[in-house]
Amino acid sequence: MQAERISPEFYGEEDRQDCFFVGKARVQSHRIGDLKLPFSLFLALRYLKPKRTFLSIITLISVLGVMLAVTVLILVISVMTGFDRELRQKVIDFDAHILVTTEDVLRDWRGLKAKIDNTPGVVATAPYVQGPVIAEFQNRRLAPMIRGIDPAEEGKVVALRKFVKLGKLDLDGESVMLGSELARKLQITIGDKLTVYSPGNLDQILDGIKKLESAKGPEEKQAIDQLRDVILPKELTVTGIFETGHYVHDSEFLIVPLYIGQELYGLGDALHGITVKTDDPYGADRVKQSIQQLLQPPEFAQTWIDMNRQYFEAVRLERTVMFFLLFFIVVVAAFGIMSTLITVTVQKRREIGIVKALGANISQIIWVFLGQGTVVGAFGTLTGLGLGMTLIRYRNEFSHWLASTLHIEIFPREVYQFSEIPAQVVPQDVTIICISAFLICSLAALIPAYFAARLDPVKALRYE
Repeated sequence: MQAERISPEFYGEEDRQDCFFVGKARVQSHRIGDLKLPFSLFLALRYLKPKRTFLSIITLISVLGVMLAVTVLILVISVMTGFDRELRQKVIDFDAHILVTTEDVLRDWRGLKAKIDNTPGVVATAPYVQGPVIAEFQNRRLAPMIRGIDPAEEGKVVALRKFVKLGKLDLDGESVMLGSELARKLQITIGDKLTVYSPGNLDQILDGIKKLESAKGPEEKQAIDQLRDVILPKELTVTGIFETGHYVHDSEFLIVPLYIGQELYGLGDALHGITVKTDDPYGADRVKQSIQQLLQPPEFAQTWIDMNRQYFEAVRLERTVMFFLLFFIVVVAAFGIMSTLITVTVQKRREIGIVKALGANISQIIWVFLGQGTVVGAFGTLTGLGLGMTLIRYRNEFSHWLASTLHIEIFPREVYQFSEIPAQVVPQDVTIICISAFLICSLAALIPAYFAARLDPVKALRYE
């Protein structure tokens, strides 16, 4: 069997190397330095070698397209996953696993609390009062939520002490704790006096006004005194400022002693509800079913998932939609690879005819072009993976740089409710993204590879 030498013109002047076909079935080997490569892979790499031509620019653009597609997919999916995880964690940290409440108020709550304490799966319970109020400090007014708690009982349900940023968890007497964002807006600090007005006694105010309109003499003075007692606000001393990292909690909550909340809302000994901590926050629904059997309408129980379902569903839906939308970037990059290989088949028509005339079979020609798509897809995927992981690592530093230098706020806390950009890298998601991108880029090379392999050498060399 005689070996035939391929003309060096086929590979270019700068790459004169001995390349042989053995018979008409396959090429035995090609030597580049000390490296031996199969014929198809060697030729694919040879076509990808930059020569300062327009084709090399198209190849570079194809690689950049794959790289950016993989980078954006990894970055967005990781941020959305981290956003969902952090949102759940912040809710669990500050809110109870289950809230037992009613459409009115809980009056005989002590007996109900004792029954809930004995329910399987319940770790601790605590009474609470919660509702909107008007807070004022130095003519600055806001309308936050007030949460009245028993510090000793609430500490068993929610670890408030770990969120204290300034001051201490001290709710003895007429004291109050504020979220860090709320304190910043009011420009208030430890030791200041915060004035709180409650809309909970609106009915009492209206009744007092009616009595005042119809009263005369001593009765009028008595009605005025009663109305003054109702309208007079609470002066509370700031003893602590907390920060949970969840913007809604830090900007909208005041924490006061339980009796202050009861006074502001005129509840007497009644409550708005009971908070419950379970042994497993993700199994809270099972415990809720047991608690429901102890309740009488209009009393009802809600898990932390029920109360925040709209947020979780929105994040889940947005994550799914973003994945499919951004995945089309990979498809666009694959079309770039396809256009590059089509250009190669047109430019290398004569060379393909020569190789087929020398005995190369269809599979070898297919693997020449499929190898190009595979190399571009692999290189683009790997560089995209590296860039994506780097951006995830330095995401907050990059965000702060944009905000301070270019005044571009890409993650406003007021909108996304987090002080920093959350992210969680899930290996399964990254694997799916990288493998899918690689396969799509490889498959995109099949069409031009097939047409190149079907090229008739007689027609290709007719005018040569």
